[in-house]
Amino acid sequence: MENTIEQMIQRAEEELKGAFSELEAIEEKRTRQVLDVFREHQVSYRHFAPTTGYGYDDVGRDTLEEIYADIFHTEAALMRPHIASGTAALSLTLFGLTKPGERILSATGLPYDTLLGIIGTEEDTPPGSLKEMGVGFDCVELTPEGKIDLDAVERAMTPQTSLVIAQRSRGYAWRPSLMPEAFEPLTRLIHEKFPGVRVMVDNCYGEFVREKEPTDFGADVCVGSLIKNPGGGIAPTGGYIVGKKDAVDRVAYRLTAPGLGRELGSYAGDYRPWYQGLFMAPHTVCQAIKTALLASRLFENLGLKASPASTESRADIIQAIQMQTPERLVAFCQGIQMASPIDSMALPEPWDMPGYEDQVVMAAGTFVAGASIELSCDGPMRAPYTAYMQGGLTYTHGRIALAEALRRMVDSGAI
Repeated sequence: MENTIEQMIQRAEEELKGAFSELEAIEEKRTRQVLDVFREHQVSYRHFAPTTGYGYDDVGRDTLEEIYADIFHTEAALMRPHIASGTAALSLTLFGLTKPGERILSATGLPYDTLLGIIGTEEDTPPGSLKEMGVGFDCVELTPEGKIDLDAVERAMTPQTSLVIAQRSRGYAWRPSLMPEAFEPLTRLIHEKFPGVRVMVDNCYGEFVREKEPTDFGADVCVGSLIKNPGGGIAPTGGYIVGKKDAVDRVAYRLTAPGLGRELGSYAGDYRPWYQGLFMAPHTVCQAIKTALLASRLFENLGLKASPASTESRADIIQAIQMQTPERLVAFCQGIQMASPIDSMALPEPWDMPGYEDQVVMAAGTFVAGASIELSCDGPMRAPYTAYMQGGLTYTHGRIALAEALRRMVDSGAI
């Protein structure tokens, strides 16, 4: 069996040579971009130094935010270790850009599960949710082809709609993730026909995957997590918001206080992980996508459905594979965990994870807890038992882990 699995991997790698070369070309272009911005801002050791108290004139913090703004080609950025997660960054943005009586419209259907509590639904309205604060929510589905339905978006707009949101990544849905350029028709529609309404893109899992970002195609705001792509596997926590200055300022007022915003906020640790993580991000993202490509081709060759397919261009680092049975899903996640550098001895089992409707099985043996840019895998225990794999600090580790996952699936009788 060991020889058979190695032969399967070698066959898949041979079939993917062209795709790997294309990814490496994007990696080089984005690395050059980051390097140029670092040199333009003359980053030096003084930018790593900690600050305390109010943090006024924190050169490390301010320069890092200027670098983020330059990389995303925006007017301003808010990049803070104090933002606990991507969900927290999205929550800050939604609250910062809406007022009581206004409405949010999602152009990509229901957002990722963890955002539903922030928005508030008929079934779940936690204290402090947008719904409790008097902010309404509407959504339109993507077309059957997985594209933004511009006609439906236009029909769903109301005089109270002040913010249109879109999710780049698939979340726990069997639909294509969206390329950065897919947002250009949406932003053009909103800006031309509904002036004053902002467009926010949840950019989680998508940074550095392509040569450009949604802000290059008219998005007013982009939001993401620093323990995903832009942290490069080094940043230990944090989130970012980039976009138009007036929008970023409003979000910063939610983080600190109105009138203070980005001027306030010290960090008594070392800023180096955020600088180094950002520099490493294009390379690390490339490693993660190569791992995802290998997974898609391996399981396609076994007769299972993968999305994106191994022949498709990538919009994010997530690879979805329909395992078809709960036993396969659990065994695959267990194999990934067994090949993890951290907690390899723990065998994941389905559990009632807060914020999710179904039980979830999750493999996450990561150096930074919950870091999705490190190799991890999870999936809800519902048909067709789809595994959502993401990350991989090195392709070599991804290759080893996929072999381990296949071996676990065979040993458990799942395949």
